[in-house]
Amino acid sequence: MKNLIKIFISLSVVLFMFSCSDDFLDKPNPNQLGESSFYQNEKQVTQAIVGVYGQLQEITASQWLYSEMITDNTTVHFDEGNRGNAPNIESFEYWQYNSGTGRMYDLYRDTYNTIGNINLTLSKLEGADIDANAAAKFEGELRFFRAYYYFLLTQYFGDVILITEPLTDPSAAFELERSPTSEVYAQIEDDLDIAVNSLPNTVPPSEAGRLTKGAALTLSGKFWLTRKDYTKAKAALDLVVSSDVYDLLPNYKDVFDPNNKNHKESIFEVQFQGGNDLGEHSGFIYNFYPQFTNGEVTGFPGVSGGGWNIPTLDIIGDYEDGDLRKAISVSEGYTNMNTGEFVAIPFIEKFRYEHSIQGRPDNNWPIYRYADVLLMLAEAINEQSGPNDEAYGYLNEVRDRADLDPVSGLSQDEFRTILLHERRIELAFENHRWFDLRRTLSAAELIALLTAHGELEKANPTTPRGSVGFSAGDYIFESHELLFPIPNREVVVNPGLTQNEGY
Repeated sequence: MKNLIKIFISLSVVLFMFSCSDDFLDKPNPNQLGESSFYQNEKQVTQAIVGVYGQLQEITASQWLYSEMITDNTTVHFDEGNRGNAPNIESFEYWQYNSGTGRMYDLYRDTYNTIGNINLTLSKLEGADIDANAAAKFEGELRFFRAYYYFLLTQYFGDVILITEPLTDPSAAFELERSPTSEVYAQIEDDLDIAVNSLPNTVPPSEAGRLTKGAALTLSGKFWLTRKDYTKAKAALDLVVSSDVYDLLPNYKDVFDPNNKNHKESIFEVQFQGGNDLGEHSGFIYNFYPQFTNGEVTGFPGVSGGGWNIPTLDIIGDYEDGDLRKAISVSEGYTNMNTGEFVAIPFIEKFRYEHSIQGRPDNNWPIYRYADVLLMLAEAINEQSGPNDEAYGYLNEVRDRADLDPVSGLSQDEFRTILLHERRIELAFENHRWFDLRRTLSAAELIALLTAHGELEKANPTTPRGSVGFSAGDYIFESHELLFPIPNREVVVNPGLTQNEGY
């Protein structure tokens, strides 16, 4: 992992070079590498690929907004004295987002920027002086990432622009049209097939954090679950289990400990490094701490959090009695160091660990872990023919670690309900909730669930609102909001780019 972090830093220089204008002073800089002279050998291609890993840091750092706070899992620590983020970040909490929402554009732009780098690097592989085995592995990594990002895009936006080659003419970007989701899915399937066949089962410790076959199979399983092809989903996930590479850790808390990165349960996690000034820390976790805490939560006197992604009273109440995961995942408040009084502002606990430098935690971020695979397998089996011993085994294996009693004797619908609950609790605040709801519920069921959540929040807000009441449009979820709008900036520069219905 440390080797990857070092390459992230050096690659920032390379990315800067590619962003510079070709006609800068109308003269080439003899001290800089251009696109034509880069990607020549294995070292250079490795730098480019690890740069793609580096871009995953930034994209992951904001996924909580689109995957957690938009749902019934989290909310905002309301600040009546600062309403600057009401039309932007808070718009996702209250379902008031539109095509002009800035964070919507950030999501769209950052994802396509990364896909552009992936396509460029893929196009250079054949002409580079690279060993065939290394080239195959590189292609597998790049294909995984392209599949991963296009999967995100389809889940957020539906039909999207599908592009798999570098753009040599910038003007062509303003003429691209959205492709049907079915065509994008076909490309994802093709990319995942290559990734599964090209990636290694394991990587040496010096390459901890690099992609493996298990990650590609896990994404494949999630992809096929989303498409409701449960036979293919189970086939992919069975291969993860039968690989004997992964297992649940005995202690749930150890899954998130920065001193235990890339462990046995981890299938793929985003690499961060804190405790220094190298710029690779996971400081976004400060977003999740309450405001006005004076250091009681962050551990640094006078330093508060952003007040975003605050656990709702709803999810706190959804933990079963005796569930060991509750105290590890959620704090229901903190003690004011000056008054000694308890302040009932909840916050996410599972990523809170001591660190030596303010704002520079050392946490990695879990993308896929083995518990997710077990629960997806249970889902695939249940959706095929109802629960059987195998499905109960996978579900109860996860519940057993949480010190919960096993479940049995359920109907298919009952099993589906408890499985969605189990995914909510086991994977709480790990950016799975929105996709889980969209995959497992009908549009009508999802609208009903979110509407009920909104009514509860309005009747009994998780955090106090002072003198500011809810607006008339807050917590009104409409069917068109199941997909995000295409950012208005994109539609303006490309008139042929259609907008999603309702926006």
